Amino acid sequence: MPKQQQKKLSGSISALLLSLSAVSLPAAAGLTQQIEDALNFYHYGHNGAIKFDLNYRYENVNEDNRFAPTGTVLPAAKQPLTANANTARLRLGYLTPTFVGLQAYAEYEGNLAIEDEYNNTLPNGNPLYSRVADPDRSELNQFWLAYSGIPDNLIKLGRQRIKLDDDRFIGNVGWRQMEQTYDSVLLTHNNQTLFGLVVNAGYIANVQTFTGTTDNVQAPILNLNYKMGDYGNLIGYGYLLDYTEKANYEKSSQTYGLRATCCVKPLDSYKISDHFGLAYTAEWSHQSNYGNGPTGYEAERYNVMGGLSAYNIMFQGAMEQLDGSGLNKTFDTPLGTNHAFQGWADLFLTTPSNGIRDVFGTVMVPFQRGDLVVSGIYHAYTDDGGRYDYGDEWNFQAVQKFGKHYSLLAKYAYYHAGDNLDPTFKSTDTQKIWLQGNINF
Repeated sequence: MPKQQQKKLSGSISALLLSLSAVSLPAAAGLTQQIEDALNFYHYGHNGAIKFDLNYRYENVNEDNRFAPTGTVLPAAKQPLTANANTARLRLGYLTPTFVGLQAYAEYEGNLAIEDEYNNTLPNGNPLYSRVADPDRSELNQFWLAYSGIPDNLIKLGRQRIKLDDDRFIGNVGWRQMEQTYDSVLLTHNNQTLFGLVVNAGYIANVQTFTGTTDNVQAPILNLNYKMGDYGNLIGYGYLLDYTEKANYEKSSQTYGLRATCCVKPLDSYKISDHFGLAYTAEWSHQSNYGNGPTGYEAERYNVMGGLSAYNIMFQGAMEQLDGSGLNKTFDTPLGTNHAFQGWADLFLTTPSNGIRDVFGTVMVPFQRGDLVVSGIYHAYTDDGGRYDYGDEWNFQAVQKFGKHYSLLAKYAYYHAGDNLDPTFKSTDTQKIWLQGNINF
């Protein structure tokens, strides 16, 4: 990418980030309270509500020459057209009041492509452009019935959002406009007072993906989360994914793991004094073939992070490694919110055949008592053995919140392809820019 263009874009982003702190509330506090009161209501003393979430986003994607996917015969490298996606997503839901322990929820989700100069990843979705996985479509996003009549337990049946731990294995892909939801039954047992234990046990039958397609699975899941006082959480999990459609057989796997972490939110830490705190994550996972998976394999995942909070500024150093076999069988997370891992440019949503090692550092700086948070991340990528250079990446983000219901976001990713000697993996320099506004009641 020409240096002049990079400088111009960098200046535009810097100006935008600086301007966020000067934006005033989009509505007067009195009007906001009136809206909140109108959408929330009571029946026999139990809450019900109308849920409203409007999200506007502009996404710009500029790639150099793109190669064909791994495993295909490579054609001549070709630069796709720059993507410009202006989209607006609406979620509108109705939550009933609770009656004899029963509560129901139904939610519509629709994404409108105001400007559709992008490849939406679906057939005939402008394939000459760079990819933005936000198709123009609408759907029934959630439709569930819950029962809470047994103390410390919640049973939820139907199409629902599921988010476990940091969403690496089971998540809603919340960054994309259309989220991922599950036709499933989920039992949550939460007894923090006596045992400090949260149990999530369930079964997933269908996955409604963030592109609006449906994958059929038979997937028992179990997640045990034990709170170790102020020192963090100890978590054990098992996810058994058996895809029942032949085109998806290779995504079938069984994953077991252990995770110790403190703390849950990005800026949280274990306080060691008034101005200093510590954060950590140590996680190991083992994955192998399962069910309809036709290829036998075993792979490991390692995830470690150490963080220091100093005067509310968070510094983190981390490494995540997903192993590969070199035979196109790798440690994969097909139901995870993978955009949150290994760089926002999304070059590694699918693990390369020789695995990936991501060594990265993060700085998060809060302003305005945490209403404005500015983050910067640097990633260095290799294969799982450190033999091949997969490149590096810079990520920057600023999020400005206005009370509980309004927010603005500016986000930037630049990936620079490395001197890659791995014949099974091809990548290209990629730049992405996002501007976003959200209203959520």
